[in-house]
Amino acid sequence: MKNQIQLSDNFNLKKIIRFTMPSVVMMVIMSIYSVVDGLFVSNLIGDMALSAVNVVMPLVMIIGAVGLMLGSGGSALVAKTLGEGDRIRANKYFSMIVFTVIGIGVVLSALCLIFLRQILSLMGGSDLIIEDCMSYGYVMVGGSVLFMLQCMFQSFFPVAEKPQLGLILSISAGVANMALDYIFIKFAKLGIFGAGLATVIGFAIGGGVALAYFIFSQKSMIKIRVCGFYPKQFGYACYNGASEFMSNVSASFVGILYNVQLLKLVGERGIAAYSAMMYTDFVFLAVFFGFTMGIAPVISYNYGANRFDEMKNVFKKSTALIVVGSVVAMVLAEALSYPLAYAFVGYDKELLQMTVRGFRIFAVCYAFCGINIWCSGFFTALCNGGVSATVSFLRSLLFRGSAVMLLPMIWGLDGIWSAVIVAEGLTAVVSVLLFVVFRKRYKYGKDSNLSDAN
Repeated sequence: MKNQIQLSDNFNLKKIIRFTMPSVVMMVIMSIYSVVDGLFVSNLIGDMALSAVNVVMPLVMIIGAVGLMLGSGGSALVAKTLGEGDRIRANKYFSMIVFTVIGIGVVLSALCLIFLRQILSLMGGSDLIIEDCMSYGYVMVGGSVLFMLQCMFQSFFPVAEKPQLGLILSISAGVANMALDYIFIKFAKLGIFGAGLATVIGFAIGGGVALAYFIFSQKSMIKIRVCGFYPKQFGYACYNGASEFMSNVSASFVGILYNVQLLKLVGERGIAAYSAMMYTDFVFLAVFFGFTMGIAPVISYNYGANRFDEMKNVFKKSTALIVVGSVVAMVLAEALSYPLAYAFVGYDKELLQMTVRGFRIFAVCYAFCGINIWCSGFFTALCNGGVSATVSFLRSLLFRGSAVMLLPMIWGLDGIWSAVIVAEGLTAVVSVLLFVVFRKRYKYGKDSNLSDAN
């Protein structure tokens, strides 16, 4: 089908948008059905239950980060191998990554379930909300292998030249989660456990059905087959995807710092306000992550094929789209701060005021975060995990963690909301410098011919 876009195509602006749009929409839908959990929990159960969800989610995200790491790092390896013309070897690497994710997921889930109460207590689960944390945690951690698979396969659908299938599965998972949230909480009276159960069923669609597709499909460019374990390539995938792992683990760790700081300043209600802001944050960031995930295999393929002029073309057009998207995201976030906050906590005037003020300050970060996500993802696509991990480490842990600990001493609660602006702004300076420093090595910043290849 000539209408289908292939990794080997020459990409104009329209084709870049067409190819990445399924990944963008897929990520947005995934973030939205996480948001739906928060909406149902907050409005049908209460703000304490919403606080409990926010305590549990960092643990789930840390486990899922392993799948995201091997997916992003492994997809660059597989796409580069395809660009080198070796499909059989690409399938072996892909299969190894899938089997490894399943094995690691089972072990991590089992360990976390055994020590769940102790872990959640350390993460901010106060006596007031610990039982809700346990109810939600058992089902979410129990289903985390499916979540890991879903995170991993997000990166491989574009490599398989099937981004639309990833979108269809995400929509299906999202619709199922939304419908089951309402049924389990409103009618079955399962409370916060029902919210978690609905989410895990969504994971089963996004991760489990994708697994079946790559095993049985005869049309996919990459397939799951019997394979060995390749230590060098596995280590390479881990190294190359370290930035995504660092980003998610750091974000989870910093989320715990936020919870601890908010408990000190304003109590559990502060965590509820932060939870509402984080759910909306997922949606805005999903656009940047989805775009980067969608275009990354194109970068990797052209890098592997030594098509440096095309890589330069894709880089320039993608960067322009990211800059425009950043401005639009910031303006939208500011304009929608009140209705978004009202959707979560409109039943409580004081909590609503706190959330709106926090989100209006927080929203400024969207002017910077797009370029940081793009920088990290771009260098992952070029198989330079070290640079990518550096950006993620600075953005998600060092700058943000330091800011959330220090700024409240100066500005109180506003200091907590401002921490992300400082972190993203400082990282954006580093990202731009990295783009400049590496432009000649990877030939995306100057005219080059195939003969220029290293």
